[in-house]
Amino acid sequence: MKNRDYLWCALHMMLDDQELLDRMCPACRTQALEDRCPVCGLRLADAEGSRNAAFDEARFAALSRGELP
Repeated sequence: MKNRDYLWCALHMMLDDQELLDRMCPACRTQALEDRCPVCGLRLADAEGSRNAAFDEARFAALSRGELP
């Protein structure tokens, strides 16, 4: 694929997302736009410290040093 093809795909994905939001009622649209944890679905505003519970600090440190877990 060429760069213009990636741009076309990204633009149409954004347009598809906007069309889905436009079909929702205001309450559902507000809920759909909230930031949520990709693992548990908890609203990030409600999470203690807004920290991702699925983040593995030890694994991140090992990968930062170039070590494989």
